[in-house]
Amino acid sequence: MAPRPDEQAEAEDDRSRTGRIKDFAYEKTPEKLKNATDLQVRFRTGFVYVALSVLCILVSDWTTVAFLVATAGITAGEFYYMLRSDAKLPNEMLGIIAAMLYPLSVFLLGLNGALYVSLALLLALIVWYVFWMRARVPDVGVSFFGAAYCGMLLSGLVVVRTALPQPWGGVLALGIFLSVWANDSFAYLVGSKFGKHKLAPRTSPKKSWEGFIAGLVGSAAFWCLMTLIPGVTMSIPQAMAFGLISGLMGVLGDLAESRIKRNSGFKDSGTIMPGHGGLLDRCDSLFLVAVTSAILLLGFGCIPFPVPLI
Repeated sequence: MAPRPDEQAEAEDDRSRTGRIKDFAYEKTPEKLKNATDLQVRFRTGFVYVALSVLCILVSDWTTVAFLVATAGITAGEFYYMLRSDAKLPNEMLGIIAAMLYPLSVFLLGLNGALYVSLALLLALIVWYVFWMRARVPDVGVSFFGAAYCGMLLSGLVVVRTALPQPWGGVLALGIFLSVWANDSFAYLVGSKFGKHKLAPRTSPKKSWEGFIAGLVGSAAFWCLMTLIPGVTMSIPQAMAFGLISGLMGVLGDLAESRIKRNSGFKDSGTIMPGHGGLLDRCDSLFLVAVTSAILLLGFGCIPFPVPLI
């Protein structure tokens, strides 16, 4: 049905008002910030993301949890959006809520919290599947996987952050972040300049074996620096081994997200970070690294078990 003349006029007024606001904002923008190049946009967005991450991680346990909860919710939303384009029908509401509850529940209830959220999510998805005739078993699986992938794996950072007193727990969690960023940065810099042998041409054509090795070196270097943090009992050989394992998990996480995007026909998971794509594009390596780091540090007695753990 065609819109009424008054509705059409109101819509045109809204568009005109929006245009005036954009023109005003553009006029007030400093000249050096106008017409920014792709590299400038990428740098500014990355700077804001890194600054916010560092601030939230170092301030307190609660700010770290809040940061992880927001990250889990946004990345889960991007994940489900891509899967819908791949002919899946996930329950986005249940999945996003569960993803956000994982870090909070682990912080408040220990590892039992993750179990409670998983059971509640599974029960809710079963009810949804039974009473919504369009839902299929693959839709239930995608809904559960998205929440676990974006929320439960990130909860490993909560365990690491709370294992040491302030400020060293934050410094250790930040060290894990830095190892992921070093892995990505070293791989990009070396791979773009010297990369000749493709690592996974069908999944991520731009990745090379040269960049892969450089990324592992960068990850191991930052893990060696973590041995200097008070409360961390870890030898240099251990740190190098853990850094290599962590780097491998980071690459695997990156390739997994690349596979998801390729299957769904997406170049980027979203547009929330101009110049970078979606938040999931920036955190894909972090998911597996977060849980792997917690397992390595706790399993080998490098940090004390936080209370409550179970």
